[in-house]
Amino acid sequence: MCVNAACAAESGICIKKQQQDVMGFLAANKIEYEECDIAANEANRKWMRENVPEESRPATGNPLPPQIFNEEKYCGDYEAFFDAREDNAVYAFLGLTAPPGSKEAEAQAKKAQQ
Repeated sequence: MCVNAACAAESGICIKKQQQDVMGFLAANKIEYEECDIAANEANRKWMRENVPEESRPATGNPLPPQIFNEEKYCGDYEAFFDAREDNAVYAFLGLTAPPGSKEAEAQAKKAQQ
């Protein structure tokens, strides 16, 4: 499986920082991902807009990057990613199995013992 992150090469500072945060985490944890530039590629932009679920769309306008997918499955936006990271649940958020020895795997093992 490959995680896809819809990003915009030409974006504001806040969005760029969020994109770098997601990409940096994925790279540091050796999670295979593909960056899909929605600013330079109309097909990527259209695909992202069509695949963000209705309940996850903003009240007005279009969803802003970064939007995170695992193949075709929508995982969430930056806020959902950030919350998952704070809860040591990023692998679950991404629909991936946490590697042995990771904080997330340890937390899952503790939870299973209770």
